[in-house]
Amino acid sequence: MHNKWYWAFKNVFLGPFLRVWNRPTITGLENIPESGPGIIASNHQAVMDSFYFPLMVHRQLTFPAKSEYFTTPGLVGGFQKWFFTAVGQIPVDRNDIHAGEAIIKAAEGVFANGDLFCIYPEGTRSPDGRVYKGRTGVARIALRSKLPIVPIAMIGSREANPIGSWIIRPKKVRMVVGKPIDPHIVLAEEGVSEDSREAARVITDRVMHVLADMAGKPYVDMYASDVKASLEAGKGYPEGAEPQQG
Repeated sequence: MHNKWYWAFKNVFLGPFLRVWNRPTITGLENIPESGPGIIASNHQAVMDSFYFPLMVHRQLTFPAKSEYFTTPGLVGGFQKWFFTAVGQIPVDRNDIHAGEAIIKAAEGVFANGDLFCIYPEGTRSPDGRVYKGRTGVARIALRSKLPIVPIAMIGSREANPIGSWIIRPKKVRMVVGKPIDPHIVLAEEGVSEDSREAARVITDRVMHVLADMAGKPYVDMYASDVKASLEAGKGYPEGAEPQQG
């Protein structure tokens, strides 16, 4: 672990508290490579996902973080910028038309150092705990790097850290690490060429369905950001994304 602040937050400042407060557990750690570069893809339930999972993995992890964490003014914004910079996270402007390519370039830099790159394909936290349609960046990273994708299901982190909350609740958090997903095997099974336009979508959809199964949550074939925008505009859930009653 080569970042001293990362080590300090994990082992001194924050990690010991979270281990007692949320009693995190993880299964399937043997699926994470012991050394060398790797791609980790997780469903996104809470801001604290980026704390709970690194807490349980002995290797250092790098996440792309939304650029607002580095540009928000004020005391809180200043602390966010310092913290995310100190622990080596990478700012990405999700509204930039070149954001997808920026994430790929960031991943390649992480791989060059022999490290693990972690990404939330949903692009934002789930508005209701379900697993939403993924952005194809994770697939394009895998195709370009020739690396498999290791799926991680976050379970219970939403209850421990609800959207909008600053106080961590004493809820148990679990994580499940699935077997690596080889993008080339996925394409072969689906009869899709690696050079085709739909290759990245096919791989991403497989990853998201695996994550939904691992987390025990329904899959929603719609982007979480679109659903959030509809809810924030007071329009309710878009047709086809409504939660099933009961």
